[in-house]
Formats: sequence, structure tokens, C-alpha cells
Amino acid sequence: MAATFATPSTVVGLGGSVTSLSSPSRKPPLSSGFLRSGVTARNPLRLAGASGGRFTCFERDWLRRDFNVIGFGLIGWLAPSSIPAIDGKSLTGLFFDSIGTELAHFPTPPALTSQFWLWLVLWHLGLFITLTFGQIGFKGRNEDYFKY
Repeated sequence: MAATFATPSTVVGLGGSVTSLSSPSRKPPLSSGFLRSGVTARNPLRLAGASGGRFTCFERDWLRRDFNVIGFGLIGWLAPSSIPAIDGKSLTGLFFDSIGTELAHFPTPPALTSQFWLWLVLWHLGLFITLTFGQIGFKGRNEDYFKY
């Protein structure tokens, strides 16, 4: 039985070629009608030169942050939120006053019914909306999205 395994035998491979298995170091050349010959498969997501050869969905600096937008956006929100429009008080004044009131009893957190939460949400919502529109407007104008 051992003698039959030690003798070189031939195998009929795919595509009708006859291959000898006497030298195990060499791979038998297999071919098929289903495989393309000589073409290596390439990953379409791997683009040469893009982000060092890595595939990315967004630019590396997708935020494109600019300190001009942050500065002008903060000023652009502080100015209108400081107008005394709510019972003769401004939104910024009401928010800062509520911070002071809540800090007066510091270890205890603000109650859920406290006006602090309303002023906190309104003030920050206005700030973030102003910063978002500022980013859109500033970057849009710098990159010629808005053609006049």
C-alpha cells in the first residue's frame, strides 16, 4: 500500500492538462473557463494616491474648521441674544442669571422644573444654528458655491 502512494502519478487537471505530482514544490498550472487568465483582481475601493492608498468616504479635513467662523459666529449670536426682548431682559442675561442662581446651591443639581434648562437649551440651540449657518456661508463664499 505504501508503495502505491510513493510512486509518481498523474492527475488530469481542469482544462484537460495532465500534471505530474512528482515535484511537490511546483504548483500545478490549473486553468478553467470560469477564470480570466493572467489578470489579477484589483480592489476598486483602493485608489492609488488617495489618502495614502486608503479608501475614505470623506476628505480628511471634512469639518474644514476656521477660527473666523467660530469668532464671528459667537459675536453673531451674542449680539442678537443680548437684546432685551423677553420682559425687558435678554436671553443671554436670563441664561447667565440662571447659572448664578443654580451655583448658589452648588452641590445640589438644578431641579428639572428650573428655568435654567430652558435658557440653556435655547441659548445653545441658537449658538449652534448660528455657527452652522456661519460655516455654510463662510466656506460657501470662499469656495465659490454662491455665484453672484
